[in-house]
Amino acid sequence: MTPRFQKRVSELLSSSLVHFLLSVAAGATLLPFFWMLSTSFKTGGGVFTYPPTFIPPHPTLEWYVQLVKEVNFLLHFRNSVIVSVSVTVLSLFINSMAGYAFAKHRFRHREKLFSLLLATMMVPGQLTMIPVFLMLKKMGLLNTYMGLIIPVSANVFGIFLIRQFMMSIPNDLIESARIDGCSEFRIYWNVVLPLCRPVLATLGIFTFMGSWNDFLWPLIVMVREEGYTLPVALANLNGQHPTDFGLLMAAAVVVVLPVILVFLLAQKYVIRGIATTGLKE
Repeated sequence: MTPRFQKRVSELLSSSLVHFLLSVAAGATLLPFFWMLSTSFKTGGGVFTYPPTFIPPHPTLEWYVQLVKEVNFLLHFRNSVIVSVSVTVLSLFINSMAGYAFAKHRFRHREKLFSLLLATMMVPGQLTMIPVFLMLKKMGLLNTYMGLIIPVSANVFGIFLIRQFMMSIPNDLIESARIDGCSEFRIYWNVVLPLCRPVLATLGIFTFMGSWNDFLWPLIVMVREEGYTLPVALANLNGQHPTDFGLLMAAAVVVVLPVILVFLLAQKYVIRGIATTGLKE
């Protein structure tokens, strides 16, 4: 056996072992999701059958119908869509403007101010909930969409992420636009933002997922049940129907599905944002 052949066999075995371990890890990760989806289509008695089956013999939509009719799930789904989309759009706009200012504008104490901004990431969000809650109460924004959206629209991590990406954009490109008479907002909107689509898509997914899955803040701000988002409504559903596992799994599918769809639609931009810079966009 030649050394070259031995090396080829060794590489093949190593690659096979890596793929096998990745497949096992992927299967262990996806197994709960498959079980959740399967249970949501089982009948009431089919949930407790033994041995358990991943493919229900008699699939049904009864749990989804009950979810819409009895739990008023469409209302909570609408609340989550409104809040998550609004937070994502507003957060991308505010964070990108702040990132552009810190990356491409020179002003007094810029680095000190940016360092101070980064230092706030060390403060747990739970410490600021009570002061923000009291401010919203004085402003009359409790039990409103604005109370859910405004406090979480600016994110230090988002500013940092976009700022670091914008640092790779050549200053000559911006100076050329200024020489051509473009205003700063036009440079930001028409020159810089198109180059930042990968990082904006990445941050948009993180922001949407965080807002969609947020439980504590909507629970604090929204006192009336009509304003509950899906995570809060799902927690109440678990308390009202603790033994209806098919209903709970159907609700979990409805909560998880939008996040998966958003990621699938924007995954190419996420990969591009990791692998390339704005210069290659």
